Amino acid sequence: MGKMPDTVSTQDNAGLLVLAVDDEAPGLSEIKFLLESSPHIRRVLTAFDAAEALRILRGDYEQEVMARTKNGLPPVDAVFADINMPGLSGMDLARVLSAFRYPPALVFVTGVEERDALVTAFDVGALDFINKPINEERVLKAISRVADRVGRTAAPTASSGATAQNPAEPTDDEVIPVELGGTIKLVPRASVRYVEAQGDYARLHTQDGSHLVRIPLAQLEERWANAGFVRIHRSYLVALPLVSELRMTANGYAVVIGTGEGAKELPVSRRHTKELKERIVRPPKSGW
Repeated sequence: MGKMPDTVSTQDNAGLLVLAVDDEAPGLSEIKFLLESSPHIRRVLTAFDAAEALRILRGDYEQEVMARTKNGLPPVDAVFADINMPGLSGMDLARVLSAFRYPPALVFVTGVEERDALVTAFDVGALDFINKPINEERVLKAISRVADRVGRTAAPTASSGATAQNPAEPTDDEVIPVELGGTIKLVPRASVRYVEAQGDYARLHTQDGSHLVRIPLAQLEERWANAGFVRIHRSYLVALPLVSELRMTANGYAVVIGTGEGAKELPVSRRHTKELKERIVRPPKSGW
């Protein structure tokens, strides 16, 4: 499943409208309290399960939600949803949200036992996740990420020549959850230099090391195409802005990622050479 389109909102100084979803009353009360403690949050709606959440997002109960939808905006700015819920799970809810024309940002709230689901969270376009027991600092960080995304994709003014029907290009704030020694680490897409295929998995190479994730390279190629990543070989996907050289070798073309001691040479297959040359000389999109 592809990435959710970027969130578009009308936020100025009014603060964010968010929806918290948890089937357990104590957990719902806690996340609501922490969300309301943030100066970024204007109002918190709550739902005890995914079905109720969808009714709220449809505008069944809230005039404000209905008005936002009619104006071509997400029904809320963000949804903070538990993953493990009876009936429709948080993952099921995420898949429904991804079909919205203007979906809200999604943050998962998850227990330790649900770590395996975090890899799948990437597939449904989650912006962030919060582990249980809930930590106030982690909640505030997630709110900050939501506010940042909403702020950078806010509905433009008429003078900008854009409209809510033409949202901004994808921002580079996506993160990939990876498990290291029983803990979850968030790897920002912006830190990835290149990706290497390893069967049904992919290895993300950053300046600090590499991380194996359960995501096929073809899926990343499609999902990250508008973020400046290009396929150069059946085994490699590279961040085009980090390509410092395209050189001819005894075995054909190769690219160099980075400069200096950290530079890495990768092969370019014949079938990808023409497109790569065109992408290198083509003026980059804004944000690349």
